[in-house]
Amino acid sequence: MPEQNSRAAKVAGLVLAGTGLSHFVVPQVYEGFTKPAFPTNTRTHVYIDGGIETAVGLGIAARRTRKFALLGLVAYLLYLGGNVVRQK
Repeated sequence: MPEQNSRAAKVAGLVLAGTGLSHFVVPQVYEGFTKPAFPTNTRTHVYIDGGIETAVGLGIAARRTRKFALLGLVAYLLYLGGNVVRQK
């Protein structure tokens, strides 16, 4: 069972990292999602979010950094959510 969990975490991390990288390839796709949290300089924040997602995803994919990366993911989600609430 732990091997399956490890494999699932690795796949999930790589998917998140791939999503993060796609922010740089097709940033316009993410502008609609990013604008509520960052109404000014939205494109810049799309790139920042892409970098964070790439780093966190790679951290989750690697067993040695997974716990730290999961903490980073929680912090990132709180940061995004806080910005959405602050903009309302």
